[in-house]
Amino acid sequence: MKILDQPESDTSAPASSAISYAGLIEKIEILRSTLRWTSRLERPEIEKLLRQASTLRDEVMQLSHKERFVQAAAAEPKRDLPAGARRQALIERSFVFEGTFGDNPKLLEALEIAEKAAPTDLPVLIDGESGTGKELMAKVIHANGSRADKPYISVNCGAIPDNLLESELFGHRKGSFTGASNDRKGKFESAHTGTIFLDEIGELPLSGQVKLLRVLEAHEIQRVGSDEQIAVDTRIVAATNRNLRKFCDEGRFREDLFYRLSVIHLTLPALRERRDEIALLLAYFGDEAAATLKRRPVKLSPRLRDFLRNYDYPGNIRELRNVVYRLACLAGDMADIDHLPVDIRPKSSLSLAMGGPAASGNGIATASSLAEAKRVASDEAERAFLERGLQETGGTVAELARRYEMNRSHLQMLLKKHGLHSKEFRAAAQKNKEAGG
Repeated sequence: MKILDQPESDTSAPASSAISYAGLIEKIEILRSTLRWTSRLERPEIEKLLRQASTLRDEVMQLSHKERFVQAAAAEPKRDLPAGARRQALIERSFVFEGTFGDNPKLLEALEIAEKAAPTDLPVLIDGESGTGKELMAKVIHANGSRADKPYISVNCGAIPDNLLESELFGHRKGSFTGASNDRKGKFESAHTGTIFLDEIGELPLSGQVKLLRVLEAHEIQRVGSDEQIAVDTRIVAATNRNLRKFCDEGRFREDLFYRLSVIHLTLPALRERRDEIALLLAYFGDEAAATLKRRPVKLSPRLRDFLRNYDYPGNIRELRNVVYRLACLAGDMADIDHLPVDIRPKSSLSLAMGGPAASGNGIATASSLAEAKRVASDEAERAFLERGLQETGGTVAELARRYEMNRSHLQMLLKKHGLHSKEFRAAAQKNKEAGG
């Protein structure tokens, strides 16, 4: 972020920005001079300087977030850009994202909306299938906002019994009910000045919805057993895998609460709609699992890699992560189809190797044009053909080139294009040979 080198002709930045930064720089220089020329500091002086440094840090953070908000609001997303360019533009704008994401237009649109909403205090509603990363998106909004260094409190509304809901969210006074042996702060008080994430908001009973609506309207809570109104300054981000509009029509969710929560509304696409991410996520969670289990990343056999890239993942990212952790735990150096959970294994390994229904067709089903469908079908057939040849030749590239009457360098180029490694096929052939012997 440039502080001093602001061109005079630049009218895109607020006029007060340079003045504000100049004032902060002056304060920092005074603080540095004090530290440089003071030979000895007493404890009270040290504490005073630390408080001044903390105050300066908070001021810089606030100015930084305000400046980023103005820049993000002014920069209209250019959706005619290639998806890769949109993704890169997010990263270059110092967009904080823990994990990895691909080039799916729906996901990029959700991230661009989140980037603009993050520096504000507006309520955000995130919906999408289970496992699509709704809580991660909530953390992204918190991390890119002005409350990033404040508390982030997560609440699963579907996991709290109805009779404890009010106490859990708003706290209680000692003796207010059986078992209330002490005063207790609720989640909203704990999230004061920060962000509260209300997961599975669709499971909240109507009685709880009324009280949540009052918090949104009055920014006050009342502990169970107390008449005192406590002011709370909390950013609310909610998430659901339910159709809340349908719930409103059925009388299961308050319409006024829905509109209060959905000032900013994000929808996360299912993983089967963003297949370009699968390879990225396999690598990301593979490294994460290896670090957690304190072992080297497990390698995937060609047929397992092909299956994982084309599987539909009804549990979305959560299911993919669990599968990768299972493979890292159960497999040795090389994971294969047999290490998958029984209920998701392909019925026929031969069908998988030959590019049958269990393995292929998903790319064609998600193609957006006839030309793309033809390209996908051609790529899938080419990969299946090469895999079959490598299996039949035991991973010997020279023999495969001779059998198919192909130039060896061209064959190597095709293998690289499809991510096929002959040594993995040689290792699998040797393993099968030893097992048979």
